Amino acid sequence: MATGQELQYWATAVCADLGIDRGCCDVDGVLDLARDAAHAVMRPAAPLTTFLVGVAVGRGMPVDEAIARATRLTSEWAQGA
Repeated sequence: MATGQELQYWATAVCADLGIDRGCCDVDGVLDLARDAAHAVMRPAAPLTTFLVGVAVGRGMPVDEAIARATRLTSEWAQGA
């Protein structure tokens, strides 16, 4: 999923304002996860899932691993639904 330049600028601005390392912000990965959660579970699952991934990352889990685990869960959820 390609993101627009404005979204990249927005992510950079939010990271700077919140004191977050921009390198840990995988915009495409988060948007893909949100899409998957919205379709596999229900629309409100998108912001909730991405928030929970953020909490996991804040507690020390690498962002790639957190996104991969949540993506796997959404896929499993869709198969069981």
